[in-house]
Amino acid sequence: MTTVNIYLTFDGNCKEAFDFYKSVFGGEFPYVGTFGEMPQHDGMPAINEEMKNRIMHITLPISNETCLMGSDTGGEWATNFKNGNNFSVSVNTDSIEEADRIFNGLSEGGNITMPMAKTFWESYFGMFTDKFGINWMVNCELASHKKFEEENR
Repeated sequence: MTTVNIYLTFDGNCKEAFDFYKSVFGGEFPYVGTFGEMPQHDGMPAINEEMKNRIMHITLPISNETCLMGSDTGGEWATNFKNGNNFSVSVNTDSIEEADRIFNGLSEGGNITMPMAKTFWESYFGMFTDKFGINWMVNCELASHKKFEEENR
């Protein structure tokens, strides 16, 4: 099943904002990760001291089908940050093929900022801004993909 959720971006106050949202919606954070916990990869700039404690990813489930997700930005990643444009539409799929289909279709004529690829967090993931200026993220958790493949053999 494909789901669509909102991904919020903050400039250093992501945890504060998500603690507030949690106080309203309730629930627990199944994952909170900082940039300092992120493994270093070739071609990625080193994380400076200011960024180490910022949120790389946080999730707050709202229902069985929806959640709020978010992260902080900063430095070279924040060049286009502006309150009001600090969100993306996040599409989650069960299959790599469906992730590719959606990514390729919606990114046509737009600007790809991260091509679809396997990630250190065990997902197949990519980001782009479509030709209308909307930011998108497409994700397929590899464990879900394997389960989908097994169920549809």
